[in-house]
Amino acid sequence: MSDSIKHECGIAMIRLRKPLSYYIEKYGSPTYAVNKMYILMEKQRNRGQDGVGIANIKIDQKPGLRYISRYRSIDQDPIKTIFEKIGKKYRKAQKEGKDQYYDERWMKENCAFTGEVWLGHLRYGTHGKNSIENCHPFLRQNNWRSRNLVVAGNFNMTNVDELFDILVKLGQHPKEKVDTVTVMEKIGHFLDEENNDIFRKYKEQYTNQEITEVIESELDLQKVLSRACKDFDGGYAMAGMVGHGDAFVARDPVGIRPAYYYADDEVIVVASEKPAIKTAFNVDYDQIKEITPGHALIIKKNGQYGEYQFRKPEEKKSCSFERIYFSRGTDPGIYHERKELGRLLVPQILKAINFDLKNTVFSYIPNTAETAFLGMMEGMENYLSAKRKEVILDGKPHVDSIEDFLSFRPRVEKIVIKDAKLRTFITDDDHRDEMVAHVYDTTYEVIRKGIDTLVIIDDSIVRGTTLEKSILTMLNRLEPKKIVIVSSAPQIRFPDCYGIDMSKMNEFIAFRAMIQLVKDSDKEYLMDEVYDLCQKALVNKELVNYVNKLYNEFSYEQISKKVAEIVKPKEMKAELEVIYQTVENLHHACPNHQGDWYFTGNFPTAGGMRVANRSYVNFMEGKLVRAY
Repeated sequence: MSDSIKHECGIAMIRLRKPLSYYIEKYGSPTYAVNKMYILMEKQRNRGQDGVGIANIKIDQKPGLRYISRYRSIDQDPIKTIFEKIGKKYRKAQKEGKDQYYDERWMKENCAFTGEVWLGHLRYGTHGKNSIENCHPFLRQNNWRSRNLVVAGNFNMTNVDELFDILVKLGQHPKEKVDTVTVMEKIGHFLDEENNDIFRKYKEQYTNQEITEVIESELDLQKVLSRACKDFDGGYAMAGMVGHGDAFVARDPVGIRPAYYYADDEVIVVASEKPAIKTAFNVDYDQIKEITPGHALIIKKNGQYGEYQFRKPEEKKSCSFERIYFSRGTDPGIYHERKELGRLLVPQILKAINFDLKNTVFSYIPNTAETAFLGMMEGMENYLSAKRKEVILDGKPHVDSIEDFLSFRPRVEKIVIKDAKLRTFITDDDHRDEMVAHVYDTTYEVIRKGIDTLVIIDDSIVRGTTLEKSILTMLNRLEPKKIVIVSSAPQIRFPDCYGIDMSKMNEFIAFRAMIQLVKDSDKEYLMDEVYDLCQKALVNKELVNYVNKLYNEFSYEQISKKVAEIVKPKEMKAELEVIYQTVENLHHACPNHQGDWYFTGNFPTAGGMRVANRSYVNFMEGKLVRAY
């Protein structure tokens, strides 16, 4: 993605189902869990680089000894920082304990992060300062183990104000109005309620100390989540640990955010992406299960687990951007889907180059568009094979020689190279555009000036800034006859309010193109009409996305053409065309992941519809603020 956006946090959970002594004996070290956790986190590094957090709970620790450990970091390499700190704990224990380093009881009493339940989080901040206080996991402390709550998640709520008001009405005094705080406090409130209900039930039968054990045994996390999450509007995969050892991972009813798990007799593991589990535990992909939308994977203190419904599942609308860009392409399903996205673009590309493959060079924006590029080139090869067959069957091979006819291949070059070491923060605002232009480099002397058409595929075009300021400026120096920019994703028209940092409608190049078309066609009155409709919808709580009334005035191709006009540098002499994937082809390529609201405005929750209308109102009022 040439336009960098922050997105999608990552979660990782490990629950050891046997005593620590088992892993020490079988694997020769007490570091089994920490090593596996490190791999899970490292293999999801793509999901968050603003901050990292790890929490660990020791089950049945003696009173007076610490049983919850937590580290968080916002260092430049936070994963390394945190695991180096944990590693120091183990090395110190090995040095001081010597042979006791292999004794379960001694390690749990003398070394942090030796518990059975692990929760990790990788953060990409969608808003706010990147301080240590913003890093998950969050901890809600109490002197009763079963009231302690550790929470981390990949989520964004659209109705934070409503959730905040609910907490206030419950009698709480939240310290912040942000979704991380409101989510944790709401779950924490009903966790307290569950504790109170069980206490009242048994207070006449047992001593307080005995009731504590009964509470830990009978605590119903399904009930807690059902009561706490009933008002949540957003996309979420929320993971939590209760101080005595119960744990959960809850997924939103539409399945927007991803969550997968694997379980055997030794371990239960959860992650945001399948490849992390596959790599860490060397299991087959068909052994890794997807948590059902509206359900929570609940793991009891005794190691028993299951999926339990806490919200009624709705039509599944899992995020298609996960498939296009965010998740690691080593997942076999995602790999094939990205290739298919590239292949499906072939008819549009052939039309754009006037079927002149001889004078066309194909390339891609590194690195996430590479798989779509492979699919695009397979599609070109299939097209050539079909044409050869057609010509041979017709008996009219109009070529200089049969050898040239059979051996012709599309021209492929690595044209764009990203200089990952170049940073633009070292210069002032007046010269930043000049620096941005050099973030990418190019391969010279492979394009025939004034003759060749250059086709470049990217996985998506969000704001168009990097395209205009860097890539096209750079490619123009090659002096091709024509440049065709291809997006394997459809036009991004609407904000995402479920975890991706795309909140301001006026930042999207497709939206800017549509607005310019409105002005060019003297239909500015429509902008005011839609503004009024959006305002009324917000007041009346109508679940209608009125911004689509503006988009419906123009064809997909008209908006793509206007995008090309906007991003084309003034000094560019070559013809420019921009091609977007169609929504229909997106659904064909990713049939099990139909979440397309950023492309279509068909938000799967009421809060999403409100965000679309509010974002347009903000645009019309000149407010450069988030719509949620």
